[in-house]
Amino acid sequence: MYSALEPVNPVSPVAGYIGGKRNLARRICAIIDRTPHSSYAEPFVGMGGIFLRRKMRPRAEAINDISGDIVTLFRCLAEHPAYVIDQLRFRVSSRAEFRRMLAQDPEHLTDLQRAVRFLYLQRLAFGGKVVGRSFGVDAAAPARFDAGKIEPMLAALHERMRSVVIEQLPYGDFIRRYDRAGALFYLDPPYWNCERDYGADVFARADFAALASQLGGIKGRFLLSINDNPDVRETFARFAQLPVNTTYQIGTRHTEAGELIISNLPLEALTAA
Repeated sequence: MYSALEPVNPVSPVAGYIGGKRNLARRICAIIDRTPHSSYAEPFVGMGGIFLRRKMRPRAEAINDISGDIVTLFRCLAEHPAYVIDQLRFRVSSRAEFRRMLAQDPEHLTDLQRAVRFLYLQRLAFGGKVVGRSFGVDAAAPARFDAGKIEPMLAALHERMRSVVIEQLPYGDFIRRYDRAGALFYLDPPYWNCERDYGADVFARADFAALASQLGGIKGRFLLSINDNPDVRETFARFAQLPVNTTYQIGTRHTEAGELIISNLPLEALTAA
């Protein structure tokens, strides 16, 4: 049922993203890396904050996001990294350029143009936001966009993504398609009370109950992380739940917060991390 995991070099995400798991990544990745599995899949990959930081991988990996911008970026970096790098090489951190690109309709761009636009905006957007973006700047820090630093990151991401399947499906369809004995899912859905942070029609409050119901019937294993509150605990009450402390960072502001790691794995597997 389980194939041997092989070592892989962790890769840094190429841009910030709201809801990223940088401060919990080490703990979550430790659980994933020591859990036997023959395939690995993420229905809400975002910028890959967990996917890319793992140190072990199975032969089969698949990522998914409903965002066309994210999927296009990953696909273009997997297939056409040189073009993306060339288009970014001579760009600088510019509020005017940020506003110009923000005003563009991505649906009217080629896939490669769309990938470049999204990456540029995310590197410069305050707080990694994807809805209501604003130009992020710190008067006491270097520019957020530095092509010299980004180029090796893109090259490393290209190598990491070469054998990864990239999907753009509703999360439920993705889970059904990749569920089997030996599968391990990591899920990072929108936070409770933050469902509209990724767009008006991306994820609704009712999706939490639907997701919990679907996860209750899968053949594989899953690990889910989300903000801790009583409604979340009740919705996912059938599963093991581990409360953890973390820090949310938006710009230079840090806020202490609680999250839950939820799983159909035994609780001991979570507490050993």
